Formats: sequence, structure tokens, C-alpha cells
Amino acid sequence: MTKVLVVHGAGMNMRGKAQMDVFGPQTLEDYNRQIREYAAQVGVEVAIFHSNLEGETLNAFYAAHDGDVDAAIINPAGFTSGAPSLVSGISQVRFPTIEVHITNPAARGTHSVFSPVCRGSIVGFGLFGYYLALLAAKHIVERR
Repeated sequence: MTKVLVVHGAGMNMRGKAQMDVFGPQTLEDYNRQIREYAAQVGVEVAIFHSNLEGETLNAFYAAHDGDVDAAIINPAGFTSGAPSLVSGISQVRFPTIEVHITNPAARGTHSVFSPVCRGSIVGFGLFGYYLALLAAKHIVERR
């Protein structure tokens, strides 16, 4: 079974507590619950990780590189416009990474520094973007 690492970046723990006019009332645990449901529907296994620290997040990618992860999904959140070590690390791992954003960062005047090192980006579809990313990850892995 395809194994996907789902990484939540800086500030995701504040979902449902701040900027609810932008991101809605769902909490990070709500996100995780929905992601697990989507994973079951798609037929993939997920490991979910969150950190507000760039180094910890980078270490999660490196550990996955040495482990049995087939693909990753990252919502960089607070890292979106600047996390050079993490961006570099994603370019080094052996598996494809897909970027997901609940909203469209470009519509808010933000440019993602992750797009160039990710296989693709899914933006603006709310939590459903994770479903699309899980489908894409499974497709990519099975086509290798």
C-alpha cells in the first residue's frame, strides 16, 4: 500500500483559532480526521506530522527519506514564503512531494517558495485539496 507523509507547516496548529475568515473554523485535528478519511477512501496509508520549527520539519522529511514513505504532501502554511533549508531538503528526498494550500496563496498576494521543488501544487480547494493530493500521490507512485 502506498504510504504518504502529510506535513503541516508552521501555524497550522492555529487553524480554527485564528484567521477563521480566511481558513474557516476547522482545527488541525479536524484536518487530520478528514485526511485519514480521504486516505481510507483512496486506499493509501498516511503518517501525519506537524511542527512550527523548520528544522524539525526538515528532519521529518529526512527520516521519511530513510524510511518507507512513497510520497509526501506538504501544506507549508507559515513556511510558504521562506524556509530555505526545508525547500532544499525537499529537493533532496527520493520521493515526490505535493504542495497543498487550503486557499490560493497567490490570491492573497503570497508566492510559495515550495512550488519549484514540488511535483505539483493544489491550491484553493479547501480540505478537498488533500483528497486530490492523495489521489495524485497514489497515481505517481503506482506509475513508477
